[in-house]
Amino acid sequence: MLRLKLAILFSFLSFFISPSAQSAPDRVTGLNFATRSEVIAQHGMVATSQPLATQIGLDILKKGGSAVDAAIATNAALGLMEPTGSGVGGDLFAIIWDNKSQKLYGLNASGRSPQGLSLKILKSEISKLGKTTIPPYGMLPISVPGAVDGWFEMHKKFGKLNMQQNLQPAIDYAKNGFPLTELIAYYWNKSVPRLSPQPGAFKETYTINGQAPQKGQIFKNPDLANTLSLIASFGRDAFYKGEIAKKIDNFMKKNNGYLRYRDLAEHHSTWVEPQATNYRGYDVFELPPNGQGISALQMLNILELYDLKKMGFLSEQALHIMIEAKKLVFEDRAKFYADMDFFQVPLKGLLSKTYAKERAKLIQEKAAKRVDNGNPALYQGDTIYLTTADKDGNMVSLIQSNYRGMGSGVVVPGLGFIFQDRGELFSLEESHANVYAPGKRPFHTIIPAFIMKDGQPFISFGVMGGAMQPQGHVQIITNLIDFGMNLQEAGDATRWQHFGSTEPTEENAKYIEDGGIVAFESDIPYQTIRGLMDKGHKIEFDSGSYGGYQAIQYDAINKVYYGASESRKDGQAAGY
Repeated sequence: MLRLKLAILFSFLSFFISPSAQSAPDRVTGLNFATRSEVIAQHGMVATSQPLATQIGLDILKKGGSAVDAAIATNAALGLMEPTGSGVGGDLFAIIWDNKSQKLYGLNASGRSPQGLSLKILKSEISKLGKTTIPPYGMLPISVPGAVDGWFEMHKKFGKLNMQQNLQPAIDYAKNGFPLTELIAYYWNKSVPRLSPQPGAFKETYTINGQAPQKGQIFKNPDLANTLSLIASFGRDAFYKGEIAKKIDNFMKKNNGYLRYRDLAEHHSTWVEPQATNYRGYDVFELPPNGQGISALQMLNILELYDLKKMGFLSEQALHIMIEAKKLVFEDRAKFYADMDFFQVPLKGLLSKTYAKERAKLIQEKAAKRVDNGNPALYQGDTIYLTTADKDGNMVSLIQSNYRGMGSGVVVPGLGFIFQDRGELFSLEESHANVYAPGKRPFHTIIPAFIMKDGQPFISFGVMGGAMQPQGHVQIITNLIDFGMNLQEAGDATRWQHFGSTEPTEENAKYIEDGGIVAFESDIPYQTIRGLMDKGHKIEFDSGSYGGYQAIQYDAINKVYYGASESRKDGQAAGY
């Protein structure tokens, strides 16, 4: 309570010290929210959350590599340089614009649960730990890592350089070392104490003399260099059927893990059809479940019914409508989003404009306290994000993650990477769409996005960060389309996040009962905060939980790319 009072007092005082702060631009170009100018280039663009990774992607493009080659190279580098959010032990999703075929492709490269672990055994193991939910660390939340297979699937369709060329920069940095950047160092230091006790070689691999590396310190990972070298030389089978798979199988058997050689050998990615909604003349694309991408589309369908532009950016009215739309959609997310091989997700109904109109009728002047899911069947008829674009007009929107921070904390000695803990996002409720089952993909938070205009590529973007991602996607899109911001402004502008909705891990009977909490960054005008509180919203101020944005926009008139990398991360957009 004291924190809230101090935050409101600070916001109040800031407003009166500089009453025109929200409308008077500090930059002479007249852009209120941008921390820097957009990057503009003709031949290629890369935007990632780590500048050295961005430079690797740019080098790949200059060597004649495709946008996919650059995406693979930067993703491999980020697995080394930003293991707090990515790595070969995690999953991957991508949306790819292929200019030759004039088609948008979607790739689901997420892994499945161990085939030898039943729901009954899982519950028994959880009970032995004295817990009632799937733990975030250790062996139980580990699922098959899908990223490596995802690289090779993308490369098979759209690669130009060979995989040795694509992976060599990351291999070299892993051998010779790289200096740690500020934000990554911060999260790395937070992860080490809780992950060091996990089975395997986490401490030996991810600390220096037992301590987390610090900003500016040179970090090396020779074991990861060897793993990437095997993958580069012998292909995806080195990871899923060869030496690496055998080491994983042996380690899991000795340490009471459930992942087996068979799980790895039978893994495959899935090419999927990106789902879209038209928002004020722009086609916004997301991938279908088991991810949460369509929740952004559902929110946009509701918001399209309101004149956000007239209401104004960060106005009490606009924020109220956006928060209430989020609450409605996230109850559907909790109920209906799951692996579509195991559950018939009512996609058509969820994305129906008519369904959106019915749900929008529930939005009142006051904040809703209790929110239930709808019935779309009636209308049937911590993560890294990167984006690349090449000289041939191809664009890649790619997101990849270990899930919770540095994942499960489990590192097989000699392999140099951490296994994801994505299995934590299964439900244990037997009647739930997202209930745990062997060989099933868990609910996923990581989502890439893509915007088309008049049948042509417009913007490739993403906002990393758990449940913030669809909320962030909607905020970026409305910033661009409703509030007229440029690519950099749209990412730097003040954000909000609503917490407290039902999660896809919770039982079916649960629903949001108290309205949840809305967290804001610190520069919201006091009048707006006061107005939202009067409407019944619970407000808090938070730092660091608003995601990380990267984006590339194609200007079809001037034939150039615009790049943006937001100030909340260590990242960089660069082109040539």
